[in-house]
Parts: sequence; structure tokens; C-alpha cells
Amino acid sequence: MNVGIVGLGLIGGSMAKSIKARTAHTVWGADLDKETMTLARMCGAIDAPLTDENLPQCDLILVAIRPGAAVEWVRRHGALIAKSAILVDLCGVKRIVVDAIGPVAQQYGFAYIGGHPMAGKERGGFTSATDSLYVGASMILTPDKRTDMQLLETLKAFFLDIGFAGLTFSDPEEHDRIIAFTSQLAHIVSSSYVKSPEAQRRRGFSAGSFQDMTRVARLDEDMWTELFLDDADYLTVELDEIIRHLTEYQEALKARDAERLCALLKDGREKKAAAGGN
Repeated sequence: MNVGIVGLGLIGGSMAKSIKARTAHTVWGADLDKETMTLARMCGAIDAPLTDENLPQCDLILVAIRPGAAVEWVRRHGALIAKSAILVDLCGVKRIVVDAIGPVAQQYGFAYIGGHPMAGKERGGFTSATDSLYVGASMILTPDKRTDMQLLETLKAFFLDIGFAGLTFSDPEEHDRIIAFTSQLAHIVSSSYVKSPEAQRRRGFSAGSFQDMTRVARLDEDMWTELFLDDADYLTVELDEIIRHLTEYQEALKARDAERLCALLKDGREKKAAAGGN
């Protein structure tokens, strides 16, 4: 199978490296950064650049760039994509992307489905990409009424082959609502947390809790600004919710109300236990 990858940063680069490490597929890649293209060729992550000439030969196209850029790329290249091809975007939001790319896919006759790999690192770029990033991870797909079972079987086999533990199916609305809580809110909280003056004076006083809270504050502000704004409706709901809970703790502390504080902490522990996971 010929796989074209648009964007060779952390996500696309890890896709390329995983495919070459675990399958016999041919990988053609494209990235605006010339150094990234050189590194990808030298380390064997891609077989050749993805061009307008070989794009029509792609059986699978993975678009691993920011939402706005992904939509623009598909609009510019839709006429070159084979009707037999499958295109999957790997953007971190789905509604705005699926709504824009879906009609282009219908216009030119190729299959399209929204996707989001549930894996990442605090550092981006091709140099952070690894062939093990997706091992054990979940791959979210957003099929619709036009998605046939054969397409899903093809994608299931492909993603399992490169290390994913399984597929999770969602619709764009549900995806964006849940991801606002599980991912985007965590990045905002972490970014806010490190702004305390104490963050600069914590040497010798920090352990696992500090590292856990601050890891994702090392983010790509341009990319996350776009993701946050694309999901602003759901994200603001989650922010309102966490601010309400933080206020409860603040009020209990100001009142020196040990009983209330203990009850809040117990409630949090029980809710964590009910939610499960790590």
C-alpha cells in the first residue's frame, strides 16, 4: 500500500516511523520544513517526498497538520486524490475539520474519515517522533452514514499493525466535547499552574506531583491556540466547572473549615476511583 503523510511533526513523523518499522508499506511524506524532509529521508521514515505527481497513487493519505491547514490542503489537492483512496485527518478537533473536508471528499469521490490518535508528547517536531508512540494507544475515528464496513476493516488492520491497541468510534460532536475535558483543559490548567512565582523558586522542593502538573505546559502555543478556539464552546464549559470546584476548596480553606475540606477531598478521591484509569 502507498501511504502519503502530510506533515512530519510528532504525529505524522511517528506515523511514518511506525509504518516503516512495522509494515512493508511505501511511505511518501511532505513537510514545509526542509530540514525535516532531509532527516525523514536520511533515517528511512519516508521512501520519497509526497508530490502532486505521486499523490494520485496513494491508497491511504494521513493529514497530520493543524486543523485550518489540513482543510486548506485537502481543498487544494482534492482533485488529485484517487477515488479509490482513503483520507484520514489526524487533527485534535473534529467538528470544524469534518464539516469542511467531508464535502470535498464527496465532490471528488474519495473516502474520508476523521481521526485522532490518542498519543503525544510535550515536545513536538520530527526529532521527537518515535516508532513506538502509538504502541498501546487508542485511535479515534469518526465514521458517518457514508462510511462502509470495508473501509473500517482496512483502517483497523492498518492502525493495529502500527501498534495501536484498538479503535474508538465517536462522532465529531462527542469527540470535541470529551477532548475539551481530557486534553485541552489539562493543558490550560498546567499552563496556569506554572505561572505562580513559586514555580521559579521550587528547586529542591518538587517531586512527582509538580512534574505531573507541569509536563504539558511545555506546549506549542500556536497549535494549541487554534485547537482551543476551534473547541471554545465546550472548553469554556469545562473551565467554568473547574473554576467552580477550585472556588469550593478556596472557600473551605479561607473559613478554616476542616470538615468541608475533608469532604471535598474525599469526594475527589471517590470520583477518581469511579473514573478508573491511571
